[in-house]
Amino acid sequence: MSPTPGDAYSVAVVTVDATEFAEMRRGLLPEFRVTLADTDSSIKDAVEDPGLRAMLLDLDSIGDAAADGIEVLQEIRAIRDDIVIVALTQSRERNLPLHASQAGADEFVLSPVNYEELQAVLSRAVEKRALELEGRRVVQQAESRSAFRSLIGASAAMQRLYQTIQAVADSNTTVVLRGESGTGKELIAKAIVQSSDRAEHPYVCLNCAALPESLIESELFGYEKGAFTGADTARAGHIESAQGGTLFLDEITTLNPSLQSKLLRVLQERTVQRVGGRSSRKIDFRLICATNEDLEDLVKKGRFREDLYYRINVVPVTVPPLRDRDGDVPLLADHFLRIYCAASKKPLKSMQPDVLETLEDYPWPGNVRELENLIQRLVVMVTGPNITVEHLPQHLLQHSASGQEAMLIPEEGVDFDAEMGRIEVAYLSAALRRTGGKKSAAAMLLRVDTQRMKYLCRKFQL
Repeated sequence: MSPTPGDAYSVAVVTVDATEFAEMRRGLLPEFRVTLADTDSSIKDAVEDPGLRAMLLDLDSIGDAAADGIEVLQEIRAIRDDIVIVALTQSRERNLPLHASQAGADEFVLSPVNYEELQAVLSRAVEKRALELEGRRVVQQAESRSAFRSLIGASAAMQRLYQTIQAVADSNTTVVLRGESGTGKELIAKAIVQSSDRAEHPYVCLNCAALPESLIESELFGYEKGAFTGADTARAGHIESAQGGTLFLDEITTLNPSLQSKLLRVLQERTVQRVGGRSSRKIDFRLICATNEDLEDLVKKGRFREDLYYRINVVPVTVPPLRDRDGDVPLLADHFLRIYCAASKKPLKSMQPDVLETLEDYPWPGNVRELENLIQRLVVMVTGPNITVEHLPQHLLQHSASGQEAMLIPEEGVDFDAEMGRIEVAYLSAALRRTGGKKSAAAMLLRVDTQRMKYLCRKFQL
């Protein structure tokens, strides 16, 4: 049964040839509602029509040559990625189909047009695009449920972390992020800032372990002109630069006792004094710091000031390791695949189910950072569209049943008899070496009778 006009797909035909349009309209009815776009304003109206499902673009009607039509096609595609675009032309230029495809055309049709085929092509393309858009919508919904700010994760552990971030975001309270290396503490600090009323103010980040001890003081507190050799001009430090905003100190436990003392004074008095300076400046900032060490143990050992510990440990936030984030590995793997495939300008790769199973079985001692590095390496090294278990490093395979199966039985299979033979030879040779070549003693070691031992030695020429 033919669709009613209200059910038919809306198609705009871009052409200046009235005869061609009339022919197209007859050829596409009643499956499609066809409208003419033959001026700049009518093309603009068609592109802006939210109900438009497809566009037939006559490349020969635009400019002096089909190449001019390609430019218009590219502009339309940049505005509307949800519609099907079919490029039409009489030109037999060899590279034109490629150029049209690169500009965003879904289909390329040469005149004269077979309208029965065109109807079928259009119907399939429109339905395919509708499925793609629905898939994209579902993915976006899933991502919105499994993401918070720049953080990815739908596990119970991450949901609790999201709630904690929202709870502490709008206060001015000092926060210390505690967790293993690679868990994403800097991203969590950014999420706190983005959720706070200081989001539009400076966010200054300093990794205390990344700078040599000789520089850390001047970087943190700033310096006056002439404070030391090379100080040709005065310079504000990271604390001063965070005025009105947030200062994030990563690896805070690496600060030496002298700097710990100076930082404590800043937090108590809310003033900062530059190196070589005689006066202090009032400072308003929020401190977020992070460590992967046991703060209490460091205090007990005298490596971290107890009074500074109590000053920063107002709201401790524990960042869960990846092994405790049940179900988050596939989400993160997909997230990093999208990022690094796009960065490498490669088509999106897919992972086989047993690959994801292997990744979920692995304990990830390097946490999210280790997973990200692995995905980046796989995107670069795997040439095909599919990532299989064989592409994974051995240390991952050893931690999973599916990985061990892949090690034992590769995709192309094995010669079972040959493999068993190699194992028998290995045991026989080891037993003979252990007994100095004495077959009866080797037979006792392998718990086989002497006659079988002699038979096996003849069989494998040992």
